[in-house]
Amino acid sequence: MPASGGGPQYTPATDKQGRVSRYRVELPRAGIVETGTGRFEATEYAERRSGWGGRFLNLKDRIIGSTVSSARLGEQRLSKKVALAVFSSDALSSTAYATQEIILILVIAGTASISLSLPIALAITALLAIVIISYSQLIRAYPAGGGAYIVAMENLGRMAGIVAGAALLIDYTLTVSVSISASVEAIVSAAPGAHDFAVPLAIGLVGLIALGNLRGVRESGTMFAIPTYGFVFILGATILGGMVKVFLSDAPNILETGDPQRQIEQTGNVLMWFLVLRAFSAGCAALTGVEAISNGVSAFKPPEWRNAIITMVIMGLLLGFLFLGTTLLARHLGIVYQEGDRETVMSQVGAEVFGRNLFYYMLQGFTAGILFLAANTAFNGYPLLAALLARDGYLPRIFHQRGNRLVYSYGIAALAAGAMLLLVAFNATTTRLIPLYAFGVFLCFTLAQAGLVRRWFRLKPPGWQRSAIINGFGAVVTGVVTLIIVVTKFSQGGWLVVVAIPLASVVVWRIGGFYRSLQRTLFVPVDAQLDIQPRGESRVPVIVPVEDVNLATVMTLGAACERSRDVTAVHVVVDPDTPSTVEDRWNRQFPAIPLVVIDSPYRNVSDPISRYIDDRLKLAPHEVTVMVPLLEGHRWYQRPLVNQSLKRLTHMLRQRRHVEVTAVPFGVGGRGRSSRRWRRPFSRRDPLERRIRRR
Repeated sequence: MPASGGGPQYTPATDKQGRVSRYRVELPRAGIVETGTGRFEATEYAERRSGWGGRFLNLKDRIIGSTVSSARLGEQRLSKKVALAVFSSDALSSTAYATQEIILILVIAGTASISLSLPIALAITALLAIVIISYSQLIRAYPAGGGAYIVAMENLGRMAGIVAGAALLIDYTLTVSVSISASVEAIVSAAPGAHDFAVPLAIGLVGLIALGNLRGVRESGTMFAIPTYGFVFILGATILGGMVKVFLSDAPNILETGDPQRQIEQTGNVLMWFLVLRAFSAGCAALTGVEAISNGVSAFKPPEWRNAIITMVIMGLLLGFLFLGTTLLARHLGIVYQEGDRETVMSQVGAEVFGRNLFYYMLQGFTAGILFLAANTAFNGYPLLAALLARDGYLPRIFHQRGNRLVYSYGIAALAAGAMLLLVAFNATTTRLIPLYAFGVFLCFTLAQAGLVRRWFRLKPPGWQRSAIINGFGAVVTGVVTLIIVVTKFSQGGWLVVVAIPLASVVVWRIGGFYRSLQRTLFVPVDAQLDIQPRGESRVPVIVPVEDVNLATVMTLGAACERSRDVTAVHVVVDPDTPSTVEDRWNRQFPAIPLVVIDSPYRNVSDPISRYIDDRLKLAPHEVTVMVPLLEGHRWYQRPLVNQSLKRLTHMLRQRRHVEVTAVPFGVGGRGRSSRRWRRPFSRRDPLERRIRRR
């Protein structure tokens, strides 16, 4: 069959004298090209660019970039130096606001109580050490990478995995919101005139990160290394320089003028302990992002697990030093921060140590930069997690589809929308967003470590008792911290996350239940003998798009064979790494119906089929009937979960001349059986369906 668009084009190239000196051979602008018997491949020209739809696609290409072939999808292996910059930006950036949140709570009891910030910071640092030691066991157990979702799903069951997945999705959204709001506050502290534009600036930064990720910006080492190592260097220099200045100065700091113990007694022991716990839970935001390395073990150079553990330990040491140093310096400098203050603690520390000079602006600039990268890290984690959930059938399947630039576009768009909504709702204020933060992180810490304990008891590898004790202790500690966070942050807005995670888990569970019932309803045994062959009277060829071998496909093929003597099935392969069972089953179960397979390296389903129909229209009788199997959920929220590609194909083909489109609806009920509204082009007592269901 000839390819759409003709053969190669030879364009003559002339020299300065106008003589033809050479010819340029251009690739044929074919929508699909035949690569073998019954096998085609869609090219970059398969996508139609006519009308308003074409103008929209051209505009999208200018903004996001042209479509990239799946063949360019690769994996970058990272050294420890580069990996530290890539994976630790989220954790290290939390020092920009963790100390500030501790001071914000303690100042309620008076400035003297700020002296308790150092013991609280020491307790949080000890908690950091426990989490890192425990997560090193996770890296050993899952050298290919294993986050809380995978560990909980594998070891604690489906419900625990769903809760972990929902908590992580919400936490990623909060990471973007908190990081961007803190980044904007760093900018506003250095440029107070920008305060009135904080929310638009935050929205713009989220949009910029989303656009960059939609264009497929990769995590290059240089991109992450400069802001991350620059932040570590300038903040480390600030801490050391500040300590020297404090110890060489004879001036007393304002916190030494009051007696902390007397202040506590005046405030009341019960209230003071509650404030200490609130400050501790607020400061636990310093641990957010610690788990990023365990999720990306496969990105390290061999030996992956050893390099990942070393990198995590280095990250923990840096985070502990920066967090403790910032807290100690703020305490000795007498830094006070109250709600509504426009200048952050980090800005006040920098101004006290350096003055308003170049080094101060460098500190603020690198602080804003690493917070920007922390938000970008969430834009890598959220789409990957959403793709895993979609692959397992717990989110709509569109979240598992890669976009034009080989990224999970729907996940990026969902994260950007959620983060923007939070920034608008909370006025891009970090202190208002922090109460929502950390609960999901520590819930995932607890589930992951509990899952590891279950794994050690089940597999019992050498040394499993020691590993079980480490992870068991870590699970208990993080579980207690999770309860503290719930109790102390509940009335300050934490109730939103406490309610949102169960609600999101229920939604994810219901989506998974629908897909499981759909699979049961559509199941066709591999060994089922199906006597389907064309026996209709019409000579007009019928084309049936096939996504999978299921009951809806079988029924549509049966209806097509009753209608025409020329029936062809078309299957589009969009993911070359995922083996398709359609080709393997087709010759065994449908030997009388030819199958055309189109490889689509640009991940487009509708346009390659449309191009194939173009080629069929060139042959007599120059008309085609397309019968499309469409699944219908009988509840409104089930309809977006299926048929997105085939619905687009149906809409596209109905605009074409000489193409008759027949949609074959197949209703699916919510309890794993066919809906009563199942509309078929044949009898309800069709013997083919009875024969399949008996199998």
